[in-house]
Amino acid sequence: MENKTLEDFYESTPYKDTGAGGPLLPEGISKEIGHFNVFKSSEVITRFKLNQAMPYNRRMYYKISFLSGKNRAEYADKVINIDKYGLLFASPKVPYNYVPLDEKQDGIFCIFTPEFLAHTKSAIVSDELPIFAPGGYPVFTLTDTQAEEIKILFEKMHNELEGSYTYKYDLLRNYLLELIHYGQKLQPETGLYVSNTSASRTTSLFIELLERQYPITSPVHKPMLRTAKDYAERLSVHVNHLNKVLKEQTGKTTTELIQSRIVQEAKILLKQTDWNISEIAYSLGFEEVAHFSNFFKKNTTLSPIHFRN
Repeated sequence: MENKTLEDFYESTPYKDTGAGGPLLPEGISKEIGHFNVFKSSEVITRFKLNQAMPYNRRMYYKISFLSGKNRAEYADKVINIDKYGLLFASPKVPYNYVPLDEKQDGIFCIFTPEFLAHTKSAIVSDELPIFAPGGYPVFTLTDTQAEEIKILFEKMHNELEGSYTYKYDLLRNYLLELIHYGQKLQPETGLYVSNTSASRTTSLFIELLERQYPITSPVHKPMLRTAKDYAERLSVHVNHLNKVLKEQTGKTTTELIQSRIVQEAKILLKQTDWNISEIAYSLGFEEVAHFSNFFKKNTTLSPIHFRN
């Protein structure tokens, strides 16, 4: 099983060459702080032969697909058949295999990174929604009425992406969240409840506490919690216990999760504000600009100035 990146996706579609020697990426949005795009299936389906499965890879981006035609989605623990219309939700954590079963294939899909929804504080950023969680219910068969509602929503996104509205990405985020929650409401009742174990509760509380520190709205605002010890004390657990729980639940340590969120916020501030580097460093809890620069470069390979430019 391979990890399939966004770049790999574009290389595998007819969009890999725009005539300018690079992949077709939406204008006006930086990949570093979020990526979003919409495709009609007819535009890319010719890349795959009938009955030839897309590789069972872990895609390093989120994907939501409206499927029209007979299809089969294969997961490690389940196989789901779609006879007419379907809605498929894919996340980087859950590899799957997609097999078209007839020649009447049509539909539309979108791809996006969690950073695209970062400042909305959506639960998707931490995979808290059951629809994106391992072992959840990621594929739904749709009635004719539901299929028409989904098509209209996708068409709005497709048309908006090609438009010139200044705030179109804010509107696209709203459409995307509406689509996610549409699927969430299709979840079986048993899928709407996250495991109530102690580890799950601790992880959920940590993520909520982490997200409360952001977004940064002023250069004089600083996160109240900065270190693993700060979060452990607020949650009334030992820092070693918190680290063990988060490592088991997310695959990352407490410090890695905190640093990842700081880097994400730093990218947003560097791209979307005119604050100087010193102000951004202070707002993220760094007393010295040099410390912030070293931290940012260690996590992105670029200095804050080079990233901004």
